[in-house]
Amino acid sequence: MPRTLPAATTRTILFDLDGTLLDTAPDLADALNCLLQENRCEPLPYEHIRPVVSHGGMALIKLGFNIDSSDATFEPLRQRLLDIYRENISRHTQPFPGINALLDNIEQRGLNWGIVTNKPGWLTEPLLKDLELFDRAACVVSGDTLDERKPHPAPMLHACELANSRPEQCIYLGDAQRDIEAGNNAGMQTLVALFGYIQKDDDPYSWNANSLIEQPGDLLAWMDNH
Repeated sequence: MPRTLPAATTRTILFDLDGTLLDTAPDLADALNCLLQENRCEPLPYEHIRPVVSHGGMALIKLGFNIDSSDATFEPLRQRLLDIYRENISRHTQPFPGINALLDNIEQRGLNWGIVTNKPGWLTEPLLKDLELFDRAACVVSGDTLDERKPHPAPMLHACELANSRPEQCIYLGDAQRDIEAGNNAGMQTLVALFGYIQKDDDPYSWNANSLIEQPGDLLAWMDNH
């Protein structure tokens, strides 16, 4: 069971990026299939790629080429994947349905929101700027902002400082186990985004989150009842 935190007024909602705030899978799937075709390999069906997107470029290379990081071609392929992706970073990517209304509601309540992602800053920032979200966020902590990445609590705590909130005043919403671990490790309330990139063998009910939500608007209902 998730731990029960002392009652605190929520001030900040923090989001994971890929698979939680934004549906980035279409552009990442296109990038992987472009790379596969460059290397004379068959493209993969979108539904095979989508669940892996939250785990980043390394996971996509493993999926597409069936190799691991010890292979000499792994890192050049990963870098090429990211370069292709950067060139087309916001072609099809959009906030998940309900996210725009959720962000509006958060701001109307006088709260702020931010992002903690393992995506590197050179991809995170241009994507958020293309979608006109960067300047609205109280904080954007990318995978290379600090030496540590999720599930380490340091990025979460850094986001709290930037957003002017204490951990117990924050809710973190994510779609991967490391998101929930990171939020729990930092002393935040945590919610699982079931609408995100959940893999078939994932068991989000065992991740020790405070709750699980089916759609973005459910976050507000959960807040109003806790």
